[in-house]
Amino acid sequence: MKTSKQISLTDAAALVRSGDTILVGGFGMTGNPVHLLHALADTDVHDLTYVGNNVGEAGLGGGRLLRNGQLKKAIGSFFTSNREAVDAARSGKLEIELLPQGTLGEALRAAGAGLGGFFTPTSAGTELARGCEERVIDGRSMVFVKPIHGDVALIRAWRADTAGNLQYRMTENNFNQAAATAARLVIAEVEEIVPVGSIPPEAVHTPGIYVDHLVAARLQSHELGTSASVADSATEVDPKRLAMARAALAELKAGDVVNLGIGIPTLVADLLTPEHGITLHSENGMLGVGPSPKEGGAMDYPVNAGKIPVTALPGSSYFDSAASFGMIRGGHVDVAVIGGLQVDEHANLANWAVPNKPLLGVGGAMDLASGAKQLVVLMTHLDRDGQSKVVAECNLPLTVAGAVTTLITDLAKFDFVGGQMRLVSLMPGTTLADVRDATAANYVHALADLEH
Repeated sequence: MKTSKQISLTDAAALVRSGDTILVGGFGMTGNPVHLLHALADTDVHDLTYVGNNVGEAGLGGGRLLRNGQLKKAIGSFFTSNREAVDAARSGKLEIELLPQGTLGEALRAAGAGLGGFFTPTSAGTELARGCEERVIDGRSMVFVKPIHGDVALIRAWRADTAGNLQYRMTENNFNQAAATAARLVIAEVEEIVPVGSIPPEAVHTPGIYVDHLVAARLQSHELGTSASVADSATEVDPKRLAMARAALAELKAGDVVNLGIGIPTLVADLLTPEHGITLHSENGMLGVGPSPKEGGAMDYPVNAGKIPVTALPGSSYFDSAASFGMIRGGHVDVAVIGGLQVDEHANLANWAVPNKPLLGVGGAMDLASGAKQLVVLMTHLDRDGQSKVVAECNLPLTVAGAVTTLITDLAKFDFVGGQMRLVSLMPGTTLADVRDATAANYVHALADLEH
């Protein structure tokens, strides 16, 4: 079926010019226009600015552009998982500009909506806000962010009709929808192209007005990396980490909308039952996350923010990343459960940067930490060198200031009330002496029956 909008991969790649800023959809291993990126990697274009959540993983997609030396700059949220990006940044071959995921999505959306920028509380008071205009609006510190425009947007959708209307599959919407609005030229890679009218108007996610060209390219399982099969994500659970997850579950109540960060927090999902009455939110665009399937992968199921295939519970919904982070910033997520590198006695959290390593991965932590009504942090009490991560004052770059409500470690649980850090319970097998010896922060005992 040949249309004025349908072109070949080779012809699509030829539309990108050296020096262009390319906006690339995708989150983790899903929704990535891998075939367009591979075709672009076969050209001699260079000095590209790559805008996307990540450059690409496992050598797929943008990873080839990076390896070929075709990228001069990357603007995005999470590049740490791509070793090639880390090495290129360290050597000075690639300039990196980090943005929180929600800020990235909103900057694309703002460009597509013709706005001159926006103020956001995300990253206020952190290293990422250095050099940015800041204002106090309605009592909250806000950072000004300019829109991100692109020369070419390379996106992926499930289906397109011959008019260019796009429909996304499950969590493959992510950054694609916003990117499609923010570039002067939009090329959509799709699983299939169907006759106009085949997609019901109410099922169109990106109207054809935004789309200039279509490329039909079927996705293969190997192009989904670890998301291809739930078996690729399966790991043995440490009993101490499982105990921390159980303690976190005890902090949740029926009716809560909860976001679980990657790492230890994801274990909470495996403990949930319908009787808990809790709705899980995933920042890559899903509400109503269910447990992982027994088999299968991203070709059959949605994927959470940790790239793990999951099921969709009755009443679930999918949406794009800009809407997802709008839910978070707007205070519609009740609890965020995330990991940490340090928490101090002033309820400050640091969880995105460590000394002597390039700052290549902030993800959605800043959005979640500043936007959720309650912030629960799960982390080991000591680092790999045996140093306390529960400190008097964070010396790592902050994620958020004064927002932690509960800290759960493998030794104890603390809460923060009235400016005090309070020890409220011990983990199984832990003594008060264990906590005292492992904690660099000042805290008070909140239970009278704790023996000194």
